[in-house]
Amino acid sequence: MNGASREALGNARSSLDALTDTPSVDATKLAGDLAAVTALLDREVSLRRVLTDPSQSGEAKAELAGRLLTGQVDGAAVDLVKGMVRSRWSQSRDLVDTAEELANTADLTAAQQAGSLDNVEDELFRFGRIVSSNAALRSALTDKAATTAAKSELLRSLLGGRAEQVTERLVVRLVTQPRGRSLEAGLDSLSKLAAERRNRMVAEVTSAVPLTDQQKQRLGAALAKIYGREMHLNLDVDPSVLGGIQVRVGDEFINGTVAERLDEVSRRMAG
Repeated sequence: MNGASREALGNARSSLDALTDTPSVDATKLAGDLAAVTALLDREVSLRRVLTDPSQSGEAKAELAGRLLTGQVDGAAVDLVKGMVRSRWSQSRDLVDTAEELANTADLTAAQQAGSLDNVEDELFRFGRIVSSNAALRSALTDKAATTAAKSELLRSLLGGRAEQVTERLVVRLVTQPRGRSLEAGLDSLSKLAAERRNRMVAEVTSAVPLTDQQKQRLGAALAKIYGREMHLNLDVDPSVLGGIQVRVGDEFINGTVAERLDEVSRRMAG
């Protein structure tokens, strides 16, 4: 997002944090309400254009949003959306993207409050790896001819009782409301959003053999010092990484043996 939308997104994130810090607000219910708002705005192009029309006053747009949503979603979601439409947006679609991000963040906040955010991060990563390695599953989940109900049922058969409920809700929403994104891009976005809830970066680590707990701790600590943020490690094993390790942080790829990479990390920190 650029310009006005970037500022509006920042304000919306702050408002969501303030709401979810309030004990009386149910983050899970708020997530569902915001997901419903996202679906409405994505479907009703003319509505989102009206709600982002710079020629209309913020109060007029907030009043319209309140009339439309009151009784359909809880007051917390209504107040949040009213605040969003008071802001200026560079593009009408940015409003929808922000509503979707807030819905996902609210669900991740619920996981954080329940102490299960680490599990959700790991499950999103593992599900992404399963999808990337199973062409038949990916085809079934992205088939435009398949009904939403069929995709939801397939996901529930795969995840129900095996993953956190938050993970299941996030993946079902992504698959049934892809909004033009690839499944892989959507899962990657969710993984990054989960990491940001703890102000952490995600390092995707592929090693020829499973890392020991000591190796994981050393690697995580070293990467955190390099990048200046706590690092969450998504771990995968691939025997083709002969005797070594591959690390991806954002767009940066790091290759080499575990020992060589840790020595390099130490040199970079010392120099």
